[in-house]
Amino acid sequence: MRPDPSTALLLIAHGSRNPLANLDLVHIAESFRNEGFPKVEVSYLELAPPDIQEGGSACVVPGINTVLMLPYFLSAGVHVRQDLEEAKKNLESSHPGVSFILAKPLGPHPQLVEILKLRGDEALTIR
Repeated sequence: MRPDPSTALLLIAHGSRNPLANLDLVHIAESFRNEGFPKVEVSYLELAPPDIQEGGSACVVPGINTVLMLPYFLSAGVHVRQDLEEAKKNLESSHPGVSFILAKPLGPHPQLVEILKLRGDEALTIR
């Protein structure tokens, strides 16, 4: 995926009451911005602001006609299959003329196996 001046990224995580836990998504957003993506927002399903509606609405600025919704979820459970689909529909009705595209969750993706191997190596190295 390459930066596109007409596409915004909406990163979506579950959210936590612990602000430090929510920083993972903030760091990922900053990485996308550093790669030249023109508009990147974070949002949380629950427990932390901004919610998905607020984050998605913040993506809709002049020049943006597509918002790519990127779930930071491991599996397609109830949150992804129902809650994020509902949020997508709500955003589409709130912002006619803007296309909202919901990507698949992270797993199962072959590269996650490699990441788990790296984490295992890290743990074995520091024991």
